[in-house]
Amino acid sequence: MEGLSRQGSYRLVSEVLLQVCQVLTIMLLSPLIHGFIVCAEERVQGSRGPSILQPYRDLWKYLHKEQLLPASASFIFWLAPIVAFVAMMTVPMLIPVLTNFPLPLSNIGDILGGGLILTLAAFFLSLAGLDTGHPYGGMGSSRESILAILAEPSLIMVFIGITLLAQSMLPFVVNHLLVASLATYLSPAHLFFVASFLILLTVETERLPIHSSIHYEVYMIGEARILEYSGPMLGLIRWSSWMKQAILYTIFLNVLAIPWGLSSNGSVSTVALSVVVLLGKWLLVAIVMVVVETVQSRLRFFRYQEPLALALVLAILAVVARQVL
Repeated sequence: MEGLSRQGSYRLVSEVLLQVCQVLTIMLLSPLIHGFIVCAEERVQGSRGPSILQPYRDLWKYLHKEQLLPASASFIFWLAPIVAFVAMMTVPMLIPVLTNFPLPLSNIGDILGGGLILTLAAFFLSLAGLDTGHPYGGMGSSRESILAILAEPSLIMVFIGITLLAQSMLPFVVNHLLVASLATYLSPAHLFFVASFLILLTVETERLPIHSSIHYEVYMIGEARILEYSGPMLGLIRWSSWMKQAILYTIFLNVLAIPWGLSSNGSVSTVALSVVVLLGKWLLVAIVMVVVETVQSRLRFFRYQEPLALALVLAILAVVARQVL
């Protein structure tokens, strides 16, 4: 009896360590995938571009600069980066990052819960953009809110469809279903879900061709919200945005698009292999994003509804196909 208890304790400790590894994987490797995207975009456009390690250098620079606060800022201004960063550290606990089985804290939320946590981070950043009274901050927050309002119906339809497809909103159940059933994976409903979620990825990771990191008023959305930030707070916001990008890529890949390559027993070798596989998957979807952002001509902001309407139509088609076919 004592041996079984000790074995259970060892297993719990190993699973907790695995969960920590999942969070660290997102935290430490998310700047790398962002650096790859920026570098690839510059190379496609004929420029040399920065090193893929440049985001790590930027983080070091931000975290070692003096922190300056606007005179009109309230507690929301300094609270928003912390909330955003903590939220991005929480979501990896709920989703299959390295393992295809739930870990100790994975049952505290489902796909909808993870989406709500991501939305909480975006909400606080929008409040921070409005907090100082800077005109660009208000403009960026309002534009981001419009995009979120139009993207939410598509996201809700995707969640509803996934629930109908797998009879569960737990990401691990969806992963197991798609791995076990090739017919379900190749079904029209699943393929429509993948296409809809891919379009939503371009919006949520600011890769839709209406976003830009250039400080032009006509293109600024997410950048406008954080113009008043500097130093460590700006570093936390940048880092959390890269983590959000990695999290959404992971959900898209490990739950919907490519659900294979995860560790099934939690051993060191299989977990290490799953890290390598995850990096390969990230690079694959990053290349797709680079192609989308580079090949498609840049859109004016008032055309934002076109890709979002397409995502909603695809999500509705997926739900209808699931119920009919």
